[in-house]
Amino acid sequence: MTGETSQPPMAWRYCGNQIKLWRTQAGISREELGKEAGYEYESVKSMEQGRRKPQLRLLEVADEMCGARGLLLAAQDYLKPDKFPARMQEFLQAEAEAISVHSYQTLLIPGLLQTEDYARALIGNRCPPLDDETIEERVAGRLERQEGLRLRPTALFSFVIYEAALRTMVGGAEVMKRQLHQLLEFGELRNVSIQVLPADGGVNPGLGGPLVLLETAEHERYAYVEGQETGALHTAPEKISLLSQRHGMIRMQALSVEESARFISKVAEEL
Repeated sequence: MTGETSQPPMAWRYCGNQIKLWRTQAGISREELGKEAGYEYESVKSMEQGRRKPQLRLLEVADEMCGARGLLLAAQDYLKPDKFPARMQEFLQAEAEAISVHSYQTLLIPGLLQTEDYARALIGNRCPPLDDETIEERVAGRLERQEGLRLRPTALFSFVIYEAALRTMVGGAEVMKRQLHQLLEFGELRNVSIQVLPADGGVNPGLGGPLVLLETAEHERYAYVEGQETGALHTAPEKISLLSQRHGMIRMQALSVEESARFISKVAEEL
């Protein structure tokens, strides 16, 4: 699995084509539709061609002008932004079926452990910026993933977090303090363990970046690594073996669960 597709979402293209078909059948020009809906000709053209997301206002006007009787308006449910980037879809499906999740993160708190404010600060400050609707969907999706920690008590979740992630002021001091306290709360769940990898330990296998190891009930094993705009879900035994060895060394060099809780508490107190 590689980077995200450069093509516009299929839902945009399909919906735009439906608008064009209904408009043409009704004998209505783009200019007429645009004037009634408050859009320029080129904007209507872009939406019909799927290069731009068809807006609700255009759907409403087109539905009424073309006599679609709600058929065009029904498309709005399929135009909501995806809750997760395309590059993560396959990984998230495997994560939802996993009986064990072993995560190592370097610069950010793992998504499964993030508070709403922390997640919003991250997602809301993406570059290039996301629109408000996409931000809300992404935040909601991240919080829904988090529910699995409590709803799947027989699934094992272990996290190793590099110290830098605890000290990066995402959202400011108050947001970070609440985030650190939430780590301590999650760490009390019997199926969750949280360890800290201190930054003063020198060179370690974790400096190469984050990784996640997964195992399903059918004992299928996966390894997921992610970069700036890429994500790769590995199934090859040799790749999983390599990353498992690396993760094992990272855990060996990390603080114990008890030491980690004291470390996180100390960082929170310093804020």
